[in-house]
Amino acid sequence: MAAVLFQPLEVTPRRRAWRRLLRRGGAMFGLGVVLSFVLLALLAPWLAPYDPVATSWSAVRHAPGSAYLFGADELGRDVLSRVIWGTRASLLAGVVSVSISLALGVPIGMLAGYLGRWVMLACPFLILAIALAAFLGPSLSNAMIAIGISATPIFIRLTRAQVLAAKAEDYVEAARALGNPHWRIALRHIFPNIVAPLIVQATLAIAAAVIAEASLSFLGLGQQPPAPSWGSMLNTA
Repeated sequence: MAAVLFQPLEVTPRRRAWRRLLRRGGAMFGLGVVLSFVLLALLAPWLAPYDPVATSWSAVRHAPGSAYLFGADELGRDVLSRVIWGTRASLLAGVVSVSISLALGVPIGMLAGYLGRWVMLACPFLILAIALAAFLGPSLSNAMIAIGISATPIFIRLTRAQVLAAKAEDYVEAARALGNPHWRIALRHIFPNIVAPLIVQATLAIAAAVIAEASLSFLGLGQQPPAPSWGSMLNTA
């Protein structure tokens, strides 16, 4: 009789992580909300029932109904279409702003942590963003730059703290004892071990950047009319 050999299937860490994620109802609900907004932004040209900047004097302040589900604004523009198109501007501002913060904050934070320097965070985030946006001029691109620069100290301090903790680990001491150059220790041994907290902070910062962009647009420092933006729509509501 031939022997039957049973060998368990190897589960990769990536598949194991996906299984843990699928078991968490709250995480899946949050993922669904995020994906719905992303799809709303990507499919805005096909989902919006009207041109978001087209005006109609016969529809000024039109009440919500079958023709205008969310009603019309003071210029007769469809509010639902402007909300859908405003999603694209807000999400773009969030992603670009956080990308700027990561590009500036991570290298500076690694240098500060590896060299043992201090990083001070003294100015409130939103006040600094308003000041920079006012200095650069009102536009969506300048608002994204202002938000990105204002959020940079947050990533600098987080990166510095993680690097200081990683520097004390045995594998870093071993790499230093083997004569590895500083740049190799920082990029090859320290940086891969501090990525996880940075990813978590980046996801939280995107939400904060979306709110900040809406705040700047509400003050007239972000997306300019007639282009739709959540903040500018609140300003004229």
